[in-house]
Amino acid sequence: QVQLVESGGGLVQAGGSLRLTCAASGRTFSPYAMAWFRQAPGKGREFVARIGWSDGSSLYPDSVRGRFTISRDNAKNTVYLQMNSLKPEDTAVYYCAARMSYQMNFEYWGQGTQVTVSS
Repeated sequence: QVQLVESGGGLVQAGGSLRLTCAASGRTFSPYAMAWFRQAPGKGREFVARIGWSDGSSLYPDSVRGRFTISRDNAKNTVYLQMNSLKPEDTAVYYCAARMSYQMNFEYWGQGTQVTVSS
């Protein structure tokens, strides 16, 4: 079993920055990929960023590309999301997720951390 715990959320003014952290624990942790998603009130879950665990390749949607950066520390089983130039529309609960193999979808999820961007 894998446990994911997010931290680093909070309240920030528009234009500010936050760094989210996702710490993984449990069985030997060697996922295929890790990702961040978010869900704003009344909206569906939205993909934010993805990183390949072995090669570090990353992927972003247009809405955050150039402002958000995903990174990982394999030795610490930790994934980060650096968020810069934050906008009010970035307000959401942010979740990290683990995809343990290419054949699987993102099967492990954290409890989420709230990010609120004030205008």
